[in-house]
Amino acid sequence: MKVKGQHYHSIWIDSSDPSVVKVIDQRYLPFSFQILELRTNNDVYTAIRNMTVRGAPLIGVTAAFGIYLALLNSRENHANQSITIIANKLKSARPTAVNLAMAVDRILHSIRKSHTLDEQINIALQTAISLKNEELENSRKIGIYGLPLIENMAGRKKDRLVNILTHCNAGWLACIDWGTATAPIYMAHNKGINLHVWVDETRPRNQGARLTAWELGEHGVPHTLITDNTGGQLMQEGLVDMVIVGSDRMTPDGDFANKIGTYLKALAAKDNNVPFYVALPSTSIDWKLKNATQIPIEKRDPEEVLYVKGWYDNHSADIRIAPEGTPALNYGFDITSARFVTGLITERGTCKANRYDIMKLFSASRRME
Repeated sequence: MKVKGQHYHSIWIDSSDPSVVKVIDQRYLPFSFQILELRTNNDVYTAIRNMTVRGAPLIGVTAAFGIYLALLNSRENHANQSITIIANKLKSARPTAVNLAMAVDRILHSIRKSHTLDEQINIALQTAISLKNEELENSRKIGIYGLPLIENMAGRKKDRLVNILTHCNAGWLACIDWGTATAPIYMAHNKGINLHVWVDETRPRNQGARLTAWELGEHGVPHTLITDNTGGQLMQEGLVDMVIVGSDRMTPDGDFANKIGTYLKALAAKDNNVPFYVALPSTSIDWKLKNATQIPIEKRDPEEVLYVKGWYDNHSADIRIAPEGTPALNYGFDITSARFVTGLITERGTCKANRYDIMKLFSASRRME
């Protein structure tokens, strides 16, 4: 994707200094485009925890680079802290998205047979880069497989305008490039299909208002920002043709966790016969889960609910919106049952949200990776 005409990924290694990992600091978007340098595993942990970087695919890749930086710094600083302790700390930064643990475990597995620290550093770097490239390709393929769904909808509509509702930010910022939920949208727009996106603001962090709206605007995709509770009314008025959302963790049965508020959109879509699609890479499927109750639901700082972040006088500002002393509860995610899902859009193709079709789409060898 491009920012002011320049192509970016949401994470990359500094071309002049391989000890520096660069990320787009999403905390300041859309008001200020800033690039943050990550030099240590603690930098990576903080960036994931405070949502400098967010989105399931991106935080997994970022954590992988965190292991690489930890190994690199252990050589330079002669530190003896266990890489397992560092890995567990990174995993704890955002517990709901399975991509995080998957990426860290893959890095640990890749260096297990290395006999020297230099070998481990090199293997960790190459593995992290491979993970990044794989997630990028996953998103591109999700776009390819999701595009026909939008094309078919356009073909069925007399006015040819396809209205798509999305929730939170499952765009290129969250996924290196292209995005998951947004990949089919970008490809349809690039192909000249007449479409429009309803963008949920996505309280309390406002990733829709601040990130998705910014992304779509940069790419020239027609869109309208709405409050989180407006989607149902739009569906009742026939102004939503399909819903496409992302996923942070899915069970093999098709139940999934996504940003808080997704469940309510699925209920409204079901009641109004609006197709509801989940776009996700296989790295967001937790093959070990027996049911969705095993998915850890992150509870975040209540301050995110009590205050709203904005931009005032050329700097970030926190504005309190509730009386002093008001208690607040801040769930980061909710669970949506597979029975509300019309279909899944993955890098392997589309399928129904049930164990049989999911297992059929992904071979046993792939699930064991």
